[in-house]
Amino acid sequence: MAPGLLDLVHLTTWAVCAVIKLPQLVAVLRAGSAWGLSVSSLLLELAGLLVFLRYQIYYGYPLETYLEFPVVIAQDVILLSCIMHFSGKVRRACFYALVYWVGWYMITLRKWIIDLAMNLCTLISAASRLVQLQHLWETKDAGQASALTWGMSVYASAGKLQTTWSEVLILIRFIVMLILNIWVTATVLHYRKIKKTD
Repeated sequence: MAPGLLDLVHLTTWAVCAVIKLPQLVAVLRAGSAWGLSVSSLLLELAGLLVFLRYQIYYGYPLETYLEFPVVIAQDVILLSCIMHFSGKVRRACFYALVYWVGWYMITLRKWIIDLAMNLCTLISAASRLVQLQHLWETKDAGQASALTWGMSVYASAGKLQTTWSEVLILIRFIVMLILNIWVTATVLHYRKIKKTD
């Protein structure tokens, strides 16, 4: 890929990540409900993002390779906070925050821990998508699940593929996430179509 085009892909991927959860957040706030969203999926996604970010920081990767992750993590935290608020589980949110905070420090106590966590990161992130898919299949209703957010996730995964060819483990992560993001987007759109025809 030409250097100018690669820079454009990187810039647009970052821009998409900067607002990736906003359509989902708007849908939840408008409805005052998180119907159609799996809290377990969001918690797994957040765990995967935190591990990936911590790994990048620990090994001193250039800031531009992970700059979007803190922004997406902040959006996930806000979204989870809204969901916990609407479901009346604010205390549980505080517990989760404590677990993630402790985990953030624990995974760097030893080099082998952070390496193992990164090796499991793709499985954790893939599990988050599979849990969301299972939730959609069980309810047969997309509810407040935002097809736009999932579509932007597809673009972000594809964009990261273009900018991350150097490390095989990270490359595999983005290939898996691209496939699963497409699958979730298609499922959300499918259930939206079914709901409109009913």
